[in-house]
Formats: sequence, C-alpha cells, structure tokens
Amino acid sequence: MTKLADTEFSAGDVFDIRDVIARFEQLETDAEGVTEDEDQPQYDREIAEEMSKLRALLEETRGNGGDEQWRGGWYPLTFIAESYFKEYAQELAEDCGMIKRDASWPNNHIDWKAAADELKIDYSTVEFDGTTYYYR
Repeated sequence: MTKLADTEFSAGDVFDIRDVIARFEQLETDAEGVTEDEDQPQYDREIAEEMSKLRALLEETRGNGGDEQWRGGWYPLTFIAESYFKEYAQELAEDCGMIKRDASWPNNHIDWKAAADELKIDYSTVEFDGTTYYYR
C-alpha cells in the first residue's frame, strides 16, 4: 500500500500555486505505480483522485500568468476565493498605501464590494474543488 505523507491539499480563502506544485510532486513520489483502477485499495484511489484534481488545476492555469515556472510552464502565483475577494481588495488597497488601515474615514464609507467588482476585471477565474478562485 502507498504511504501518503501529508494530508490532502486544502485551498482555503487564498492559496499559493507553489503549495499545489509541492503537493502534486509529493503525491507523484508517494503514488508510483498507482492507477485509477477501481479494484485498487481505497487509499490508493484517494491518492489518484487528489492527483487528478491537482493536475486539472495545474493544466488549466498553465500559461495564464508568469509568477512561477514549473516543468516548462508559467503559472499565476496567488489564487483568491470569490467569497473572500472583497476582503482581498481592501487588504490590497491597504498594502499598496492607497488607504490607511486604522483610518475610520473614509474607510468606513468605501463600497468595498463595488471596489472588488472593479478589481475583478484584471483577474481570470478557475474552478477548484467547487469554489471559484480569481488569479492574474
């Protein structure tokens, strides 16, 4: 039986493609000889299913960004869940010095949903594990 070193990759609100790549490479090593045959042990099928899910994400995002190079392709680095994008837009504005973190005015009057919607124009989307993620 194949020994799986870590738990399954979990995307969360924000994830980094380097974590996906590291997990995929770990699964490749752990799953040598594993196929998607229904007769194999459940543990091996779970490894094959996770690899398939991660492979699909990597294939879909390959060439859609230039932050991380892996196996001859370029990948976007950061993925933000649609449900978290409003908070991401606010954090980005704060990190870029566009607004002060501790200022109540004008921060408490900014329509962050509208700001996030406008920011989305510069991003592409990908579905992963039932969630829409934005990246650029």
